[in-house]
Parts: sequence; C-alpha cells; structure tokens
Amino acid sequence: MSNILAGLFAHHSDYKKLEADLENSGFESSDYIVYLHNGSDTSQYLASVAVKDNNQTDGVRNIFSQNSVLKTYLLENMGIGDANYDNIKRFIDARNRAEIHNSPDVKIKASSSGMDSEVKF
Repeated sequence: MSNILAGLFAHHSDYKKLEADLENSGFESSDYIVYLHNGSDTSQYLASVAVKDNNQTDGVRNIFSQNSVLKTYLLENMGIGDANYDNIKRFIDARNRAEIHNSPDVKIKASSSGMDSEVKF
C-alpha cells in the first residue's frame, strides 16, 4: 500500500501552480487531492499526494517546499482512496497533539542594584 504525504500551505500560495508542478513531475490527477476552503485562490489549503517510495516522497517534499508549504505530514499505509478530508484532518490533529512543541524562550531579567542608600533627594 502506498503512503500519503500531506502538506498545509500558506495563504499566498497558488494551488493551481502546485497541481501543475505535480503533474509535470509525473503524477496523475488521481494521485493527489487538493482540499480548498471556499474555493478561493488565496486562502490556506491542504494537499495530499500518494507516494510509493522514498524517491517520490523526496520529490513531493521538494515540490511542496517550492509552493510555500508550512508543514508536511507522512501518513503511512494509507491509499489515496482513504485520504478524504476528515481522515487526513483526524490524523494531523492526532499528530499535533502528540508532538511536543517548543516552548518560547524564557528570558530571566536579573535584578539591578536599583536605588540604594547613596541616592540623595
């Protein structure tokens, strides 16, 4: 069974360019799905591509990065027939909950000497 490489794309990226890049690299229209929100060209969207081996996975990751991907997810042992929006979203949500996110850098401010007895009013 193949794997699915899913990618979440930035608002300004064009899904039509992504589709053209995938088809130019040898993928058929039946090998990928682009999930659009309200059919807008400028809104954020999700795409999933069926990949069979590591070479295809690397190629699709490269295409995704050229098209402003924000994050990619490799879903193993899933075919394109199982890659409906609800399934993909459920797997991505589960992965995000399980991932340990980096905490923001904590800056500790050292105390300064401040006002002391030598200050005269």
